[in-house]
Amino acid sequence: MSVKVENLEKSMAKLTVTVAAEEFEKAVESAYQRTKSRYNVPGFRKGKATRKMIEKAYGAQVFYDAALNEVLDRHYPEAAAESGLDIVSRPEIEIKELEEGKDLVFTASVAVRPEVKLGEYFGVEAEKADVSVSAKEVTERLNRELEKNSRMIDVDRAIKKNDIATIDFVGSVNGKEFAGGRGEDYPLTIGSGTFIPGFEDQLIGAKAGDNVDVKVTFPENYGAKDLAGKEALFKVTVKLVKEKQVPKADDEFASEVSEFDTLDEYKKDIKKQIKEEKEKRAGSEVESHVIAKVVENAEVELPEPMVATQLDQMFYDYARRMEQQGIPMEQYMQITGLTEQALKEQMRASAVQNIKTSLVLDAIQKKEGIEASDEKLEEELQRISDQYRMKKEDFVKTITDSQKASIKRELSIQATIDALVEKAKLVKAEKKTKKEEKAEKEEA
Repeated sequence: MSVKVENLEKSMAKLTVTVAAEEFEKAVESAYQRTKSRYNVPGFRKGKATRKMIEKAYGAQVFYDAALNEVLDRHYPEAAAESGLDIVSRPEIEIKELEEGKDLVFTASVAVRPEVKLGEYFGVEAEKADVSVSAKEVTERLNRELEKNSRMIDVDRAIKKNDIATIDFVGSVNGKEFAGGRGEDYPLTIGSGTFIPGFEDQLIGAKAGDNVDVKVTFPENYGAKDLAGKEALFKVTVKLVKEKQVPKADDEFASEVSEFDTLDEYKKDIKKQIKEEKEKRAGSEVESHVIAKVVENAEVELPEPMVATQLDQMFYDYARRMEQQGIPMEQYMQITGLTEQALKEQMRASAVQNIKTSLVLDAIQKKEGIEASDEKLEEELQRISDQYRMKKEDFVKTITDSQKASIKRELSIQATIDALVEKAKLVKAEKKTKKEEKAEKEEA
């Protein structure tokens, strides 16, 4: 086998690979031996026909596809390694010469790791988030804990907003019951907006055992077109009324839900928890902002095959997550109306950013010579071993040297990120207006 390398524009290269005729002939013979039982030749039992007889019956190149796959699977990786290129995409293979008795010639067009022109990376500015905790935040967290510990109790009184009424109902339009209009023992939270507008309000004031006629009009944009815009009558029987009983915020509550004896101690702990959460979130945000700025300052032109390879991987990962949730990808795309190409287009910006970030961090790590220490590597191996509930020495035996090197490389990249953050200029974030805070909450 011989390999010729041609460097092209935009971080592309072409490998021209020549495989000796004898090698291809061996692959054809191997294909015949593997697949001969698939062919029917008059006068022969399956698998007993000679190669010449099968080629005569099905065509001289009947085994070429299988032979080509075998040759490419073996010789392309060898050619890629021999080229010395840092290949970052799947190859686009083109057969140039394929003739009996002659050398096989194919080309492989590939993307190679593009050059990165680094800009400023040490000392970039990043906003430092405010991690102070207000009394309002503590009260809101305490109220959520009170809600979590609330309980529903039966009440013998008229229904009020926020009560849960257990009801039976039968709906009809023009005296005729419609599909889906009947329910039994349905727990309806009054004021939740679960039912048609106006339905829940008409139950306020009723008691358990009451029968209520509820008159409503279906919205014009209602999902069932045969009911849209029509007036309906629901015969409702109230069977049970419950109210939410929220515990009082006092020392007794604090002692029941925490290790503290007093409400004041519990609130101080809540404040501490919120501050720790904010500090952790702020650290991640600063890291993200620094990396984004460093990548923005760098110049790198990505070859399209490199992006396509990343998109293929992202699509595969997305499909696997969907299937883990019990949704086959075909069904997901039918529901959403998306095609594979459309979904990949939605992922493109993330794919490009991910690749650029990886390339830039890798370039900085190499330029600065930042390497994770052996001590850090041992700590990480111990951490992974603990995850698998294995002894470290047993875990290390299960991984290859290249996997171990990959773990160390990831640690070196994280050390590079840590250095970027450590040397960044942290500036106080501008205080957000109430309008901006409201917009962020709505977006969340």
